[in-house]
This record gives sequence, C-alpha cells and structure tokens, in this order.
Amino acid sequence: MVTKQPKLKLRTWVTIDTKAVAKNYAVFRRAISKKTKLMAIVKSNAYGNELIGFSKVIDELGADCFGVDSITEGLALRASGIKKPILVLGYTIPENFKLASEKNISITLSNNDILEALRNARFKIKVHVKIDSGMHRQGFFPSDAEKLASELLKMKNVTVEGIYTHFANAKNPKFSEDTDNQGKEFLKATEVFEKKGFTFIKHACASAGALLFPKYHFDMVRVGIGLHGLWPAKEVGVACEKKVKLSPVLSWKTIVAETKLVPKGEGVGYDFTEILKKDTLLAVCPVGYWHGFARALSSNGDVLIKGSRARVVGRVAMDMIVVDISNIKGVKAGDEVVLIGSQGKERISAEEMAEKTGTSNYEVVTRINPKIHRIFI
Repeated sequence: MVTKQPKLKLRTWVTIDTKAVAKNYAVFRRAISKKTKLMAIVKSNAYGNELIGFSKVIDELGADCFGVDSITEGLALRASGIKKPILVLGYTIPENFKLASEKNISITLSNNDILEALRNARFKIKVHVKIDSGMHRQGFFPSDAEKLASELLKMKNVTVEGIYTHFANAKNPKFSEDTDNQGKEFLKATEVFEKKGFTFIKHACASAGALLFPKYHFDMVRVGIGLHGLWPAKEVGVACEKKVKLSPVLSWKTIVAETKLVPKGEGVGYDFTEILKKDTLLAVCPVGYWHGFARALSSNGDVLIKGSRARVVGRVAMDMIVVDISNIKGVKAGDEVVLIGSQGKERISAEEMAEKTGTSNYEVVTRINPKIHRIFI
C-alpha cells in the first residue's frame, strides 16, 4: 500500500483518506447487528480506490470478508496477503474453478452450465448460490430451488457456503414494495435449502439496503460504494443524511502544465468547438479522457485552482484539458489542480461530475484509470 508521494514527481494522482474510510466503515457497522457479517465489496479496483491498498485498510478495520468481480481480483487479494473469505460475484470461467479451489476463493453458482461444470470437478470448492428474485441478471429462479438443492446434495465436492440475491430498486425508499417482492421471492428459495438441511450464509442487501432495509440484513450485508463515502443514489442520501454522514474518501488531482493569453475570436482545442468571446487566460492540465476525465465535460466541466473554479474550455482531449483562469490571480506551472475533491471553500464531487456527464457517481470513480498513482493518507 502506498502511503506517501513517490520520488518521481506526479502529473496526476489520486489520494485516499483512510480516516474517512474508517468513518464510513463505522457507519455501516452501527447500522447492522453484531451477528451480521460485513462483506466489503472491492470490485472494479475498489470503486477507483485501488484494490490492494483499499482492501488492506478495510481488512485492518475488521471487515469479515471481501467481494470481487473476478477470479483475477481474488487472486490479487490472496497474493497481497488477504486471508479472509473472498467471494467472486461475477462469472468465473470453469477452467479457473480449480485455481479458485486451491486459493480458497468462493465462486458464484448462478446457472446450470456452472452446475454441470462443478459436477464434473474432482476437487472441493465453495459456492454461493445466486437467486434471481426479480432483477433478471445472474441467478436461478426460486422455482428452480427444489431441483437445484437436490442436485447439490449429491455433489459432495461442493460446499454451499452462501445463498444470495441482489435488489434492483433498494436505492429508492419510495418503491419499497419492489424490494419486498424480491425479498419474498428470495425467501422462497432459501426456505427450500433450509428444509433440505443446508446451513449457509444468507445475504441480500448492498449499501442502500444496509441503510434502508434492516429486515433484509439476514446473515451478511455487502457494502461497496458506501465504504467509499458515496451515496448509492440521491434518494438514499435524502432518506439518510439526517442520521448518517458519509465521508468521501477519494480526491483526484493534477497540475497546471502551462498558461497562455489567447485573444478574442480564437478557437480552442480540437475542431475549434469553442471560440473565445474575449481575451482569455488559459491553463493547460495534463489529464484527459484516457485518465478518466470524461469527454462529455468538454466546455462543461470545472476544476479547482487556488480555491476557485476554472471552466473547461473546448474539447477534452486524450491527455489534456484547457481551462479558463482569467479570474484567478497568480496561476503558474506546477500549481495543484483538483478534479474531484476540495480546495479552499470549493468542492467538486463525483456526483457533480456525474450530473454534468449524464451518468452515475459509480461510473465516474470506477473509470479513473487504474494506472494513476493512488496515495493513502
């Protein structure tokens, strides 16, 4: 885990506030009972916060287990020294089942093709059965539970460690009926397994459900974006902000590379998509859409320099943006620029960036290029 700036001077970097991580972790621990486990979801490079570094922070804080998207992420955690249980939530290619078994990584059993591959395996492996309770992505229908449970009873090499589902609309408390309907369907399936003698971890809630639907906490909750200090949706924030405070952990920064005064009437950037209406002092910053600064922020986004907002001028390029610093005094090459985070009294949030680009805060942070250096402070 990186804890300080490297000797090489960086043009762009991401900082992770470990104290904020601890605060968010405490929020979710208080929201669940002492008997309920907390699975830290660290898929997709830990929502942009760096898989290994973030997982080690959460491991030290006391997370019970980890959820990843792929066997690749699971193996990376094992190689880094993470010893707690790991569940692959996404699809695992059957040829990788043995590797999962050898590294004590549990996989998701969600369809008959995976079941057939497991039947032919000559090694022991742990699975979590995924139930499609209404979202209609991965999973067996509740009506499949009887046959599935009977099949699994015959497979002595397979341990059913857990059974789980995922709520489609738990982010909006106004539609609690949707979540209740899914909850009922899920329980239909789990009751079948219980009657046949299976003992397993039952889990359904992600970050939103952990805060809004305590009756579905069951044996474990899966917390992802909430640990990173971001609301799963605006509606969750509105419903919880008076009782719960989440602390954003990620800040993304770059520097000013050069400045120049460009006269009125000149075009800026590719295709001259913006023509200057007055003499304008511009700053060039060495980040672009390759780094994860969306092209949709062309002539639309802001950055922070010296505690003030500077608007993006013209098109966001692959590796550069140009911003208007006409109203900011004393800007020079090397000055720090905030893309996400706070500077002075101003703040640019992942939510603001998402709104300007027509997407979600999830996409904003997970699209920050994993090659960008992460610094844990």
